[in-house]
Amino acid sequence: MTKPGVPGGGTRKIDLPCGESVAVTEFDLGMREFECPCGDAHAVVMDVHPPDRFLPEFLVEVLRETVETTSEEMPEFDTPHLLGVVLEEFPAQVATADLSEDGDVGYALLWVTDFGARRLHEVVVELVIELMEHAVSHAEDDATIREFERQMLDFDVSAFVDQYRQERDLDADDVYGSV
Repeated sequence: MTKPGVPGGGTRKIDLPCGESVAVTEFDLGMREFECPCGDAHAVVMDVHPPDRFLPEFLVEVLRETVETTSEEMPEFDTPHLLGVVLEEFPAQVATADLSEDGDVGYALLWVTDFGARRLHEVVVELVIELMEHAVSHAEDDATIREFERQMLDFDVSAFVDQYRQERDLDADDVYGSV
């Protein structure tokens, strides 16, 4: 895990869910997890991180085709929407910072969670499954609903996350291209 500092950066800070206050310049584009002074590792996500950090590209495409966004600034389903769902479900466990006016950091939005990167990955997958279940429940085809429910009974979120992270090499030292 990386823990960089940007020389000459501003003094803007983010108050983390653990109670620590950290300069936003401590977070760089390639970072997925932050070793906090509190002793825990916190997941780090930025708006520039692709949603396929958490989900396969085909699923991201399906979400982009089916999820209607209401933001002119973000008209396409993307990482901020995923983290918005996480923030809605776990408001006290996610710190956010809008840094769109700060040209020193290289990203506009920052989220730091109280849980680590792997747990965040599981949370994202679990919440996307809940969204899918909700959408399927509105289908007028009982066979489709039953088939989806059957498949979800066999789906192991933890095993999926393990396999996906291994395939994406998400436990290796970080570089921007593999966030």
